Amino acid sequence: MALVEVEVADLVATVTLNRPEARNALSGEVTQLLDRAITELDARADVGAIILTGADPAFCAGFDLKALSTELRSVQQQRQRSPLSHLGLMPAHDTPVIGAINGPAVTGGLELAMCCDFLIASDRARFADTHARVGVVPGGGMSIRLPQLIGPDRARRMSFTGDFISATTAYEWGLVTEVVPHESLMERARAVAAAITSIPAAYVREVRRLYAAMEELTGQEAWAAEAKIAREWMEQRFDQARLAGERDAIIARGRSSSNAEGRGPA
Repeated sequence: MALVEVEVADLVATVTLNRPEARNALSGEVTQLLDRAITELDARADVGAIILTGADPAFCAGFDLKALSTELRSVQQQRQRSPLSHLGLMPAHDTPVIGAINGPAVTGGLELAMCCDFLIASDRARFADTHARVGVVPGGGMSIRLPQLIGPDRARRMSFTGDFISATTAYEWGLVTEVVPHESLMERARAVAAAITSIPAAYVREVRRLYAAMEELTGQEAWAAEAKIAREWMEQRFDQARLAGERDAIIARGRSSSNAEGRGPA
């Protein structure tokens, strides 16, 4: 049984954490396999979007507490002295990653989820940060991404208490973009992924790079950088012929989808 399963169909890759007996906890082997999967899929021409999910009943319970509490302390300390292969819990990539959160996403599992570009949640999903309860300090982006998504006060509340929030609360706070019935989760994630892959991959990747670059800037510096990148694109890479050929289809799609926006809790 593969600990990380990968399937590719119709330009969409589905990556499934497959350790259900341990609630898909992150072991050293799982993190290595996940890194490899994301890196390899990012390099494939037949993949325009990636969906990350977990084998039921959980998305990911975080790092394996059994290993964390029993492995030799000297081994743990030596690992902290090793060079980082990348920041966060996902290697650098350009392909959009959709988090399909099928159940609890806790601590390191929540950090992994927040490495995705955005999250769609099952109504069975729950979210918590228990770093403080476990006695460790976040190192996978919790103190960066969680305040960005839900605001600093709510982030502190989650991290200081270790309390769980529901999928509905996660939607209301801005952690997830929508909540769907559990049995509809993968269908909905694939539909959103299909919308992404209907656009030339080079265009989506460029916009994604722009978002990433803007995260590092603030104020007038961000506005100036965005304007510079946009002007360079329009001067050098804009495909006017493609737009002329697809203009009517783009307008029609916008009209037909106008009533389907803003999905909240099911």
